[in-house]
Amino acid sequence: MGAISESFRRKFDRWITKSLLERLHIQNQILFDAHWQGLLGSPAYADPLRLERYGFRTYSQNDEDGVIQEIFRRIGVQNSTFVEFGVEDGRESNAALLLYKGWRGLWIECDQRQYRKIRGHFAAQLQTGQLQVRNAFVDRDNISELIAAANLGELDLLSIDVDGNDYWIWQALAIRPRVVVIEFNGKFRPPLKWVMAYNPKHRWDMSDYYGASLQSLADLGREKGYALVGCSLAGVNAFFVRDDLLLDRFSRASVADLYNPPRFYAGQFMLTGHEKIGNGPFHAL
Repeated sequence: MGAISESFRRKFDRWITKSLLERLHIQNQILFDAHWQGLLGSPAYADPLRLERYGFRTYSQNDEDGVIQEIFRRIGVQNSTFVEFGVEDGRESNAALLLYKGWRGLWIECDQRQYRKIRGHFAAQLQTGQLQVRNAFVDRDNISELIAAANLGELDLLSIDVDGNDYWIWQALAIRPRVVVIEFNGKFRPPLKWVMAYNPKHRWDMSDYYGASLQSLADLGREKGYALVGCSLAGVNAFFVRDDLLLDRFSRASVADLYNPPRFYAGQFMLTGHEKIGNGPFHAL
C-alpha cells in the first residue's frame, strides 16, 4: 500500500480534531445541563412566581427568550411592539423571536457593518415594514427622538443593551413601555449602588467598566414606576414590569434575592442546534 498523501493526512487530522471537539462539547453540554438543573432545584429558586425556570434560548444571547415569553403570558400582549438597541446583526437579540411571532418594532444599531447585515438578514421584514432599523449611536439626548420617529405607539417591550450608558438612557426616556429589559453589571452585588459616569462617546472596551449595578437599576425603576421582577439565570439582563401590571403575578422577593451572579459561560452551552438565523425570510405560522 502506497504512502498516505499529505492532503489525505491533513483532512484526516482535521476530521479527528473536529470529532474530539464535538465529543468534548457534548460532554460539556451534559455537565452544563446538570449544573443548570441543579441551580433551578436549589431553595433559592423555589418560589413558583420566579422567572428563571421559564428561561430558554431561541435567538437571545442566553435565557431571555423564555423569560420574556413568560412575562407576557402573565400580563398579556397589548400592541405587539418593541424597541431594541444594541442588537449587532440582529440574529442574537431579545426581539428576533418576537419578530417570528408577528410583532413589529424598531432596532437601532450604531455599527455600520452590523447595520448592513441586519438589512440583509431581515430584508423581508424590513420590506413589509414589520421591522424598522436605524443606524445611529444612541445617547440620552437622541433616544426619545429616535423612538418617536418609528411611530409604534405604546411599546410592549423596550430592550436596552449598549454596554455603557444603559442607566442614563433609561433615565432620560419619558415613554413608559409595559416591560423593560436592561443589562446590568453583575460585578456589583446588591445592595451596592454603582453607575458608570455618563459619557456620550463611551464605547465598551471589553472591561468590567460598563452599565450599572442591579440595585441602582432597581432604584431607578422604582422612581419611574417599575418593579424588578427577575434576572436572567445567566446574570446578564434584568426584567422590569410597569407597576400597574404587577398584581400578584410576580415574585415580591428583594433585589438581593432576585439577583443572579454573572454566569457568562452560559451562552456557550445554550445551543439552538444550528447556525444563527440564515438570510432567508421567516414568518409566524
